[in-house]
Amino acid sequence: MSLLVTDLINLDLTDTTKKIIAEYIWIGGSGMDLRSKARTLSGPVSDPKKLPKWNYDGSSTGQAPGTDSEVILYPQAIFKDPFRRGNNILVMCDAYTPAGEPIPTNKRHNAAKIFSHPDVEKEVPWYGIEQEYTLLQKDVHWPIGWPVGGFPGPQGPYYCSAGADKAFGRDIVDSHYKACLYAGVNISGINGEVMPGQWEFQVGPSVGISAGDELWVARYILERITELAGVVLSFDPKPIPGDWNGAGAHTNYSTKSMREDGGLAVIKKAIEKLGLRHKEHIAAYGEGNERRLTGRHETADINTFSWGVANRGASIRVGRDTEKDGKGYFEDRRPASNMDPYVVTSMIAETTILLK
Repeated sequence: MSLLVTDLINLDLTDTTKKIIAEYIWIGGSGMDLRSKARTLSGPVSDPKKLPKWNYDGSSTGQAPGTDSEVILYPQAIFKDPFRRGNNILVMCDAYTPAGEPIPTNKRHNAAKIFSHPDVEKEVPWYGIEQEYTLLQKDVHWPIGWPVGGFPGPQGPYYCSAGADKAFGRDIVDSHYKACLYAGVNISGINGEVMPGQWEFQVGPSVGISAGDELWVARYILERITELAGVVLSFDPKPIPGDWNGAGAHTNYSTKSMREDGGLAVIKKAIEKLGLRHKEHIAAYGEGNERRLTGRHETADINTFSWGVANRGASIRVGRDTEKDGKGYFEDRRPASNMDPYVVTSMIAETTILLK
């Protein structure tokens, strides 16, 4: 890229105008494709309620017929834009019909209803989501660092590794980490995963609906960075068949009652409730998850609900510290890497708090 183009991309607008650029982000028709477009605003904005609604052509995203294609974007959360910087912003939106009805792929609307229920609000649910993903070579859709048409050495040396023969794509991972911190996403860590070319970032602890907003914006930022790097981002739960780890989105969860003295009993009761709705949760925890949840590669079998202390082969894992302290949190290990965080976080709250 020529120096002039780079200079223009990095232009600081604050010296010459109060106007800012707002990138409106929404989820497309597949439920995983992120879409966005930008508009100019007259000045800086920090409250999503003060942002204008906008519209887009839903027939081009698989979300509306061509004869009635207008879908309305409602701004819901604001983040700083790490690409344009200055006062420019990223805006996480959800989508509605012109009559104000949430469209079928708008999973945020129902999640917000659950999180605004007084019983749920009172419990201040915290989430920490471990988002695994795989980086693929653009033209062959094969993991980066893998020989084209071939395989690397077996798993073992790659998890949390360093070295040119073991860790592939760290520049993408590190720039994503910093970009999320800049944006105001509550990203709490990163690590290389068991399968080479696979990485993880964690978002949280975040309260209620903000966990979903932050994870979706972190995914969007990662999509943009991989676009710049010429690498394809995959959230497939089992990108490579065979003796390779899949990709999940383990969801750590606690309520106020679980974090207080006597919380372990509350945790056990919550796990019991999750067991009663295992099938419903699995159905909502990501497409293709049956390829990942086989009972191998640190997973529980998809048809069996189990829990244990420090057991990575269980559906639900309780940490040793939680057991020792008699309070804390637990980890739902079932969600796939392509899950919708609005669905998963609100469903966990609904089952554990609202299910009597």
